[in-house]
Amino acid sequence: MTRGGVATALPLLFLAVSVLGHDHDDELTEEEKTAPVDTILWLHILLQAAVWGILFPTGMVLGLSRSRWHVPLQSTGFALTAAGYVLGHSHKGRSFLAGAHGQMASILFVPIALQLFLGIYLKLHIHEQTIRPWVVRLHGVVGKAYPILAWVQMLFGAIAFRGYCRDGNLGQCLAHYIMGSGFIAYGTIMALLLLVGESWVRRSGRSPDWWDSWVIMLWGIVNTFTEHRGTNWSVKDMQHTILGVLWWAGGILGIFLSRNNQRSIVPALIIILTGWAMSDHAQALMLSTKVHAIFGYTLMSAGLARIIEICFVAPKYTQDGADGDTHSERTVDASHEDINGVTSPSRAFRHLPPFLLVASGLLFMSATDEELHFVNDEGMDHVTYILIMFSIAFLMYSLIVSLIHLYTISGRNAPSMVPDNGSIELTAANKWYSPVPAAELEVEPVHHIIGDEDD
Repeated sequence: MTRGGVATALPLLFLAVSVLGHDHDDELTEEEKTAPVDTILWLHILLQAAVWGILFPTGMVLGLSRSRWHVPLQSTGFALTAAGYVLGHSHKGRSFLAGAHGQMASILFVPIALQLFLGIYLKLHIHEQTIRPWVVRLHGVVGKAYPILAWVQMLFGAIAFRGYCRDGNLGQCLAHYIMGSGFIAYGTIMALLLLVGESWVRRSGRSPDWWDSWVIMLWGIVNTFTEHRGTNWSVKDMQHTILGVLWWAGGILGIFLSRNNQRSIVPALIIILTGWAMSDHAQALMLSTKVHAIFGYTLMSAGLARIIEICFVAPKYTQDGADGDTHSERTVDASHEDINGVTSPSRAFRHLPPFLLVASGLLFMSATDEELHFVNDEGMDHVTYILIMFSIAFLMYSLIVSLIHLYTISGRNAPSMVPDNGSIELTAANKWYSPVPAAELEVEPVHHIIGDEDD
């Protein structure tokens, strides 16, 4: 579990209680629950997946880069979301029990309305020196929360569609979906640091492994005291609890070894041990045993690749000033750099750990008892099922790196907008997202700058 995993876990834990409160099997007949899915419902699913899975994240990235396309894209997303909401309440055929997905749909109107209101306020350019700077920050926080909200709602949608995670299955669903989401978030953060975040890591004065070790330790403490219920200890209780102990014990060592901006392989080693434990996790179905085994092997591979990346591939930095000095000198082997615009093999290797983490997260999320019982009843073998999950992982990682790449080439980061001295030149194309000038600076009325870092 990582920083992004904790952020994903909180809304899942908060909203999952609504599933327990809506166990109304007697409200739907068997015919209603098994009726065909009509065209309107499929349109609702596809539209909302496209808007929340692709359109809104793209708009968020364009907001971060201060692109002129941010506002039009987000406005389109708001309109399509409203249309999708109407479709979701207009379909015929199959009916669904009340649950978290429907409640989350209503909750999502709060950040949507707030973001819309904040965006309009920012375009008015009032209270420039007092309220506006705080509104800019709030607008950014809400915008950056959209991918997390979207991920949670799409999970709830899949759960509602299949009728999973009710009665005694809620605990297992939470364990698989939260931990799997954590691995995907971990891989996303690794990709961010690889493609655009190295300078931030240098300025922070903390290595990525220091942050990882803290999250692993804290999450291990939580798991140690929450995985066992009742008086009798099952094999799974013991395995899950000792994993919690492993995480907080290893996290303590990782924090110590990665102090003073030093790299540490302890988080990667914990990933390997966790993968090994999951690969030999006792399961009721042979299909489930094999899926858990591949998940474990994939997670072990991610940890091993991370160790190789830390020890032999990642660039090394040296500080040549006082603590906090942002002008540290970079010391790195030439083989790590891009040569004539072609990515070096060493840098290409650094995509392996985050991709394997994304793949392992998807495999773990797809390995609940209910899902695998359904797959087994459909006559699908483990090879087909696992390859489907890896195919989805390829698509998901493609989306992740594409959005990161979009940030590097759009708005203020576009090559045409960045002169040789590294500053952003004000032109007619980017004036809408340029910083508001200080009060003491004179600005010609005809060319008043009215943009900001809206995202």
